[in-house]
Amino acid sequence: MPIAIYALALAAFAVGSAEFVISGILPALAGDLAVSIPVAGLLVTAYAIGVAIGGPVITVFTSRFSQRNVLIAVIALFSISQVICAMAPDYGLLLAARLLSAAAHGVFFGAGNIVVTALVPPERRGGALSLFVSGITVANLLGLPGGSAIGLHYGWRVTFLAVALLGAIAAIVLFLRIPDTRVAGERHATFGEQVRELRHQEVWLSYLTIGLVMVGALAFGTYQVPIMLNVTGLPVDIIPIYLLIGGLGSVLGIYLGGRGTDWRPMPTLITVLLLQSLLYFTMLFAMHDKVWMTVNLLGSSVLGFAFSTPLQARVIHAAHAAPNLASSLISTAFNIGIAAGAFIGAMLLSSGVSYADIPAVGVVTSLLAAGTASLSWRLERRRQVVTA
Repeated sequence: MPIAIYALALAAFAVGSAEFVISGILPALAGDLAVSIPVAGLLVTAYAIGVAIGGPVITVFTSRFSQRNVLIAVIALFSISQVICAMAPDYGLLLAARLLSAAAHGVFFGAGNIVVTALVPPERRGGALSLFVSGITVANLLGLPGGSAIGLHYGWRVTFLAVALLGAIAAIVLFLRIPDTRVAGERHATFGEQVRELRHQEVWLSYLTIGLVMVGALAFGTYQVPIMLNVTGLPVDIIPIYLLIGGLGSVLGIYLGGRGTDWRPMPTLITVLLLQSLLYFTMLFAMHDKVWMTVNLLGSSVLGFAFSTPLQARVIHAAHAAPNLASSLISTAFNIGIAAGAFIGAMLLSSGVSYADIPAVGVVTSLLAAGTASLSWRLERRRQVVTA
């Protein structure tokens, strides 16, 4: 793989750490800012909304510029926003800083997908995309438990400063290693052409599938630390180890998702989604036992990341004529699901639903996602038969 893709993975690690780490420091942050855990959890929802809206809007205006320069600019903006998060004296300013970070996040992954696919031949795109996305996976592996441990020992504000430092390092590496992918005299797709690429059912049904998966993932993931404390009965100082186990599963999942994309993407995707629903169901029982919680958490983490690469590759392939907006909207789809999942989790908990019942959301949404992906694949095969 070109070294530029590894540089993008490093930047993705920084951005992914900022998104994930909030769940690991949620109890401490809520206590320090004098808000409830469900209200603090809405920081996840706000971040997701910022990615969903800010990313595509800014992408429309930056698609005519060098994507290398866009990537460097947004990761610098991201780092500044982390410093503001660390200095925020109250919930309101922290929320505003998270929104600023979210806008940079949405643009970064949209531009990054385009650069990655331009750097490798089509038959290697699954592996290249999985390597890029592995930055997020490693963030889940190291950023979440590492940030949680930093927050536990030094305070949650230091966690944000650590993420800001990662972002600054990533910006330097991007400047040194990411080539300018522009071609002299290259014509840029108009806004109308980019919008028209969204008409393909492979694009919009992939967005719907992503959103459904993330609703279940974040309904559980946002509150996984309180669940481990209150339902599984884990001591607070062992929580980072469990988060690390989940991160190990996500590393394996993103690798398997990339291999499956280069092999048979849709059978891989549908199988993953069905197994994901099964493990959310078993989580309802496993969370009451430390050993089975460990096993279930590992399995659900594998499946929770294996689904993403086939869908991202599917969107970019279907919208290949003008992929900038379609690629940016991948993050929008993820984060609409994230926002909805965190919000649904907060509302269920606020209405009196037990932490122990939260995984039931994932059972339903993963089954719906499997049905949506199956419909998209069936429509694709039907069109291929008609045009053959």
